[in-house]
This record gives sequence, C-alpha cells and structure tokens, in this order.
Amino acid sequence: MANTYTQLYVQIIFSPYGRQNLIRNEIKSDVYKYIVGIIKNKNQKPMIINGMPDHIHIFLGFSPDIAISDLVRDIKSNSTNFINEQKLVAGKFAWQRGFGAFTYSKSQVPRVIEYIKRQEEHHKKITFREEYLGFLKKFNIDYKDEYLFEWYD
Repeated sequence: MANTYTQLYVQIIFSPYGRQNLIRNEIKSDVYKYIVGIIKNKNQKPMIINGMPDHIHIFLGFSPDIAISDLVRDIKSNSTNFINEQKLVAGKFAWQRGFGAFTYSKSQVPRVIEYIKRQEEHHKKITFREEYLGFLKKFNIDYKDEYLFEWYD
C-alpha cells in the first residue's frame, strides 16, 4: 500500500481444539518456527511466540494489508496441516474456533514480549481461563460465555 504508514502491535491468543495439551515441549519449537514462516509469508513481523501445551500467544508487528481474522485463519489452517502431515501429535490435530487479538502501543512492546516469554512461570500462578478473562476485562471487551473457548480447568 503506497503512502500508508502504520505502527501496530497485536497479541493473538488461541488454543488447540478441546483445549487439549497438544503443543508439548518436544514439538513446540517446530510448530512455532512454522507459524513464524506463515506470518513472514503474509508480510507481517513476528516478534515472539510462546505458550503452554493448551494455548499459544503470538505477538507481531501488524501491517494492515490483511485482516487479522484472515491472518489467524491462515496461521491455523496451515499449521494444522503441518502438524497433521508431520504426525506431531497422535490422532488428528485442529485448533479451537475463535481467537483473542489485543493491540498495544510501541512503549508496551518490551513488556508484552517479556510477558509472553515467561508463560511457563506465569501459568504456575494463574490458569489459562483466568489469564484470558483478564485480557477481556483489561481491554473492556464485552463477551458472552457461550462464545468463549471451551474450558477444562
């Protein structure tokens, strides 16, 4: 897009279908690298990916030449195919429907990166449900319980 200048930072959060603990330590590096490739191929700037076996956080510099929902759809679809083709999990892998996307200012970037980097430590104190509902509250997002992720806490 000629003459379009933006500085947008987005954190995206989503989970495997049924909130299963499928993104284990043995495969997460391969899955995350693959997702980074998808993001780069869509001309976006991946900053950090990390998470837990039952959910991931993706933080990126976002260029508005694609809708966030289209980017997430492509990440989920392509990474699902990769995980299944490489047989990285037993059975058939799929991501749960929906996602969270939260925007940040440039001054918040280091703090968000550090937060995502420390997911394992963070989740010793708080569940994914508490974390996600905290994001919705912090960003003043109205939601309906029936449209949230499936919770198995």
